[in-house]
Amino acid sequence: MVMALGFVIVIISLALLYDFLNGANDSANAIATVIATKALTPLKALSLASFFNLLGAFTFTEVAKTVGKGIVPTGALPTNVFLLVLISGLLGAIIWTYICTSLGIPISVTHSLVGAILGAGIVAGGTGIVQWKVLSDKVFLAIALGPFAGFIAGALLFSLISWLLYLFFKNTPATNTEGTFKKLQIISSSFMAFSHGMNDTQNAMGMITAALITGGFILVEHPEQFPVPWWVKIMCGSVMALGTLLMGGKVIRTMGWRLTKLEPKHGFSAETGAGLAVVAVSLAGMPVSTTHVIGSGVIGGTFFQSLRRIRWPEVWRMLTAWVITIPLAAVIGGAVYWVVQLGL
Repeated sequence: MVMALGFVIVIISLALLYDFLNGANDSANAIATVIATKALTPLKALSLASFFNLLGAFTFTEVAKTVGKGIVPTGALPTNVFLLVLISGLLGAIIWTYICTSLGIPISVTHSLVGAILGAGIVAGGTGIVQWKVLSDKVFLAIALGPFAGFIAGALLFSLISWLLYLFFKNTPATNTEGTFKKLQIISSSFMAFSHGMNDTQNAMGMITAALITGGFILVEHPEQFPVPWWVKIMCGSVMALGTLLMGGKVIRTMGWRLTKLEPKHGFSAETGAGLAVVAVSLAGMPVSTTHVIGSGVIGGTFFQSLRRIRWPEVWRMLTAWVITIPLAAVIGGAVYWVVQLGL
């Protein structure tokens, strides 16, 4: 029991560090476009994103359940071994996320954690303990659908907006319509932050809750129950906001300026389309990459206007990071588990 308590304390500490880095990388997605188009100042955008992230985290917790117990089930390994898998998974995700965030590369922090847990779980108990059906139905499907949904939603919304502007506002000065879309972006950015809270904010919540349940600090009557304490939600939401404030600058620059040349109507289309896509998959408990979705939404929002607006080297650099994240994080997570086990 004493060792389990020590492991739980370590997991909470690492989960908060992971959450901080998640805020530095993924949470920056929700506010990058609204800052790039100067619809809001960075401080106002951050405050807005923090509030709606926290609101989204309180609204829905199905993704926390998928991350916390959907990859490696809590009863598949002895208590201390399972807690050690969580520790190794968090360390693996932290290492990979820190490297990419320092380089300003927008990655999927969610998939970093999924890959690291997967690698640590396989080293600890073999491939048989992994719930591959959950991975295929919720994680891998989200990898495929997320970017596609973000791109299509961003492209359709921008096409619709362009058509409406041509029909009804073609004689309106561009400065007037730009001012309108800057105001609309405040709404779309808030919606994107809310959807981010429904999904990415729950990664750390899921890890902490899984540790508390496994360690016997939260009692559940049925294995399917996964009650996330209110203090865990507040703590994770607050730490994520701090990560965005202190380390989110490089990723914001990549998403807001380097991928494509953005105008307020592009930002509104990307944020609204991405928010709708993320809410849809969150309701299904799928830990989607908001980076994938908003990045694809940004590209989709400008794709049919002019391909020259898109900065393809940045796109390929981001795509490369997306493809290699799960396998590399799995290798790192497995290696960390092996090293930590030797140390114990």
